[in-house]
Order: sequence, then C-alpha cells, then structure tokens
Amino acid sequence: MDNHRIVLANRPTGLVDETTTRIDIVDRPTCGDGEALIKVGIVSVDPTIRGWMNDAPGYLPPIGIGDVIRAGGTGLVVESCSPRYSVGDIVYGTTGWQEWAVASDASPYAVLPKGMGVDLPTVMNALGMTALTAYFGVTDVGAIKEGDVVVVSGAAGATGSVAGQIARVKGARKVVGIAGGPDKCVEVVEEYGFDACLDYKEPGLRRRLHEACPAGIDMYFDNVGGEILDDVLANIAMRGRIVVCGAISQYNATPEETYGLKNTTMLIIRRARMEGFLILDYVHQFPEAQMELAGMVLSGQLRHKEHLVEGLEHAPEALNLLFSGGNHGKVLVVVDPSVTLE
Repeated sequence: MDNHRIVLANRPTGLVDETTTRIDIVDRPTCGDGEALIKVGIVSVDPTIRGWMNDAPGYLPPIGIGDVIRAGGTGLVVESCSPRYSVGDIVYGTTGWQEWAVASDASPYAVLPKGMGVDLPTVMNALGMTALTAYFGVTDVGAIKEGDVVVVSGAAGATGSVAGQIARVKGARKVVGIAGGPDKCVEVVEEYGFDACLDYKEPGLRRRLHEACPAGIDMYFDNVGGEILDDVLANIAMRGRIVVCGAISQYNATPEETYGLKNTTMLIIRRARMEGFLILDYVHQFPEAQMELAGMVLSGQLRHKEHLVEGLEHAPEALNLLFSGGNHGKVLVVVDPSVTLE
C-alpha cells in the first residue's frame, strides 16, 4: 500500500507556490517494536509551518529539503506493537502532511478520549494547540485580570478568536479585536462575542485604537507583529502586558521588507511588559487546560469555527489561506474522512 506525502521541494520566497512542495509516493511504513501505525485523518495548518520552511534558526529546526512538511494531526491506530496504543485508538501527534505515520518513543502520540460529545475537528480546534496557545497566553503570560481592556490581533483566526473569548470568561471588561476586512470584523463581534473589531485595512488604526480604548490597552495578544504592534505600543496602558504569540505579517517578508518597531520606548514610559512564549513550555499542563476548555465549549462560552479543506493535495493552498485572509476559523485538511471520534 502506498503513502502519499507532501514534501518540501524548495524554500519559498513569499507565499508557497507549485515549486515549493511536491507529492511523493512511497511505500506505507511498517510497524516495528514499540511503534504503532497511524492512518492520518486530519492535519493542522498553522502559520508556523511557513516559518519552518525557511532555512533559519528557530525553536525547531527547519524542514529539510525532501522531508515531509511538519504538522500536527490526528489519526487512527490500525496496527500496534506498543503497549501505549491499542488498535482503534484515535491519537494526536506530529503526523506531518501524509497519509500514514508512525508513533514511537521518539515521536509519541496522545490518545484522545472518546465520548466527549464533540467531533474530531472541534477537538483539533477548540481543544488543540491553537486553543491551548490562546489559553496559556492569556492566563499565564498575559496575566489577565478582572476589568482589563484587552485587544487581540488576528481576532478571526484560530488562536485570536479563542484568546478573546477566554479573556472575556476570565473577567475582561472590554475585548477589542483587530482583523482584516468588514466581513471578518462582523464575524469577530457576532460569532465570537468581542465588543468591537477594528479593520486594520482601513486607515488610522492607531487613532481608532485610542478611540476604542481611551484609557489604554491593559493586555494585547499579538498574532501579527509589524506595524499593528507599533500602533498598539502607542496605546499601551500603564503596566500593560503584550503577549507576543506570533508575527504572521512578517513570515513572508524578506530581510529588507521586515518591519522595524518604532514605539518600544512606550514600554519604558508606561512601565509595560512585552513577552514571547512557546506552547511547548506548557506541555505538562495541557490536560487541565483542555478540561477547562472542554467545559467552555460544552457550556457555550467558547464558540469555534473550523475551515475544512478536503484532500491532502490541497494542504499547500490551505496554508496560503492564512496569509491571504481566505480562511474563516481554524484551517484543517481532511486526509481521510473515515477517521472520527464516533
């Protein structure tokens, strides 16, 4: 049996195109001692994948030319040579963009409980890595406090939409989103319950932030970086906190195009704090956070939306949606629709 894989063919400049990746067809992997064979059901599409395609240092090494595109995913255990996994388990781990994967001691997978009352796309979104990133970014790095005025960029995306809702649950007085285009701004307010949403494509964002948050921004959850971060810095409140989660506006930029911040002195003037983090810092706390997130989903406090793309071959196009703004919610590629939590 074959294994269709999407591998990195060339390092991209800007958006990925038909020369960036290629589909390789190899033999299906076998299950060795201590391993389990996984039929991949759904793979995640996240902005960080684009960063891994660059030949640049990061918290994980770059994807090698000819290697499978690194990504999280869920799948079904069809063969097990390990006491950790049973045939029929639904598992989550680093599947990569391929039809078949192998769980091992070097690449362990988490077994997902069944009977949670939610489907697999919801688990990958509202209980998955992007939601966990939002959770720890807001609660730990951002140290959310009762009465905070919170601003979230990328507010229509998988991480931003959850970050704003968690801020609300944790007592924020006002939650303002930043998104691209009127349709997304309406979605942020009507679907995700933000108080307001500002379209960054319209002029005068710095002024409009001041109008929306006249006493300043207590916590900013940053998914985009660049000029929008500069506009927030100009409006940061005394003792404000900036959570640096991502910088999607810069991932496709060449070194010459990279935006240089101008308002960092506001961190001194307002005695504010700007801190980056990685979700990998919180692995040992995932189960308790997922229990709390599941409660929010089932109670209706956490709304979510999945943007499903059918077919592994469309994964590169799905990645570009994150940079063109063509997605609505968490982007997931369905590799095999027969893999479910039911």
